Amino acid sequence: MKRDEVERRLLEVHARLVRARQELAVAEEQLDVFLETADEARIRALVSETPLADRDWQDAQRHAEAMIRGRDSAGARVAELERAQDELLAKLVV
Repeated sequence: MKRDEVERRLLEVHARLVRARQELAVAEEQLDVFLETADEARIRALVSETPLADRDWQDAQRHAEAMIRGRDSAGARVAELERAQDELLAKLVV
Protein backbone atom coordinates (compact mmCIF):
# COMPACT_ATOMS: atom_id res chain seq x y z
CA MET A 1 0.00 0.00 0.00
CA LYS A 2 1.35 3.43 -0.90
CA ARG A 3 2.32 5.86 1.84
CA ASP A 4 -0.28 8.43 0.68
CA GLU A 5 -3.02 5.81 0.89
CA VAL A 6 -1.91 4.74 4.37
CA GLU A 7 -1.86 8.35 5.55
CA ARG A 8 -5.33 9.00 4.13
CA ARG A 9 -6.71 5.89 5.78
CA LEU A 10 -4.98 6.79 9.02
CA LEU A 11 -6.68 10.20 9.02
CA GLU A 12 -10.06 8.55 8.39
CA VAL A 13 -9.55 6.01 11.16
CA HIS A 14 -8.41 8.73 13.54
CA ALA A 15 -11.53 10.81 12.88
CA ARG A 16 -13.73 7.75 13.44
CA LEU A 17 -11.80 6.92 16.61
CA VAL A 18 -12.34 10.40 18.02
CA ARG A 19 -16.10 10.11 17.40
CA ALA A 20 -16.20 6.59 18.85
CA ARG A 21 -14.41 7.73 22.01
CA GLN A 22 -16.89 10.58 22.40
CA GLU A 23 -19.78 8.15 21.99
CA LEU A 24 -18.21 5.85 24.58
CA ALA A 25 -17.84 8.72 27.05
CA VAL A 26 -21.50 9.66 26.59
CA ALA A 27 -22.59 6.02 26.95
CA GLU A 28 -20.60 5.70 30.19
CA GLU A 29 -22.18 8.85 31.62
CA GLN A 30 -25.65 7.66 30.66
CA LEU A 31 -24.94 4.24 32.11
CA ASP A 32 -24.06 5.80 35.46
CA VAL A 33 -27.45 7.51 35.52
CA PHE A 34 -29.29 4.33 34.53
CA LEU A 35 -27.47 2.27 37.17
CA GLU A 36 -28.24 4.83 39.84
CA THR A 37 -31.89 4.90 38.80
CA ALA A 38 -32.08 1.11 38.87
CA ASP A 39 -30.47 0.99 42.30
CA GLU A 40 -32.93 3.56 43.67
CA ALA A 41 -35.84 1.62 42.17
CA ARG A 42 -34.49 -1.59 43.73
CA ILE A 43 -34.39 0.04 47.15
CA ARG A 44 -37.92 1.43 46.72
CA ALA A 45 -39.12 -2.04 45.70
CA LEU A 46 -37.52 -3.61 48.77
CA VAL A 47 -38.98 -1.02 51.11
CA SER A 48 -42.48 -0.79 49.67
CA GLU A 49 -42.88 -4.46 48.69
CA THR A 50 -45.55 -3.61 46.11
CA PRO A 51 -45.94 -5.17 42.67
CA LEU A 52 -45.79 -1.72 41.05
CA ALA A 53 -42.48 -0.85 42.72
CA ASP A 54 -41.10 -4.26 41.76
CA ARG A 55 -42.14 -3.74 38.14
CA ASP A 56 -40.52 -0.26 38.15
CA TRP A 57 -37.31 -1.81 39.43
CA GLN A 58 -37.39 -4.53 36.77
CA ASP A 59 -37.94 -1.92 34.05
CA ALA A 60 -35.10 0.22 35.35
CA GLN A 61 -32.86 -2.84 35.52
CA ARG A 62 -33.67 -3.77 31.90
CA HIS A 63 -32.83 -0.24 30.77
CA ALA A 64 -29.53 -0.37 32.66
CA GLU A 65 -28.69 -3.74 31.09
CA ALA A 66 -29.43 -2.33 27.64
CA MET A 67 -27.12 0.61 28.37
CA ILE A 68 -24.41 -1.83 29.47
CA ARG A 69 -24.69 -3.58 26.12
CA GLY A 70 -24.55 -0.23 24.34
CA ARG A 71 -21.51 0.86 26.32
CA ASP A 72 -19.78 -2.47 25.64
CA SER A 73 -20.52 -2.12 21.94
CA ALA A 74 -19.06 1.39 21.89
CA GLY A 75 -15.99 0.11 23.74
CA ALA A 76 -15.55 -2.67 21.20
CA ARG A 77 -15.72 -0.11 18.36
CA VAL A 78 -13.03 1.97 20.05
CA ALA A 79 -10.81 -1.09 20.50
CA GLU A 80 -11.32 -2.11 16.86
CA LEU A 81 -10.44 1.36 15.61
CA GLU A 82 -7.38 1.50 17.86
CA ARG A 83 -6.17 -1.80 16.39
CA ALA A 84 -6.73 -0.47 12.86
CA GLN A 85 -4.86 2.71 13.72
CA ASP A 86 -1.95 0.71 15.19
CA GLU A 87 -1.77 -1.43 12.05
CA LEU A 88 -1.70 1.65 9.81
CA LEU A 89 0.96 3.30 11.96
CA ALA A 90 3.04 0.14 11.73
CA LYS A 91 2.79 0.30 7.95
CA LEU A 92 4.06 3.88 8.00
CA VAL A 93 7.07 2.93 10.11
CA VAL A 94 8.09 -0.02 7.96
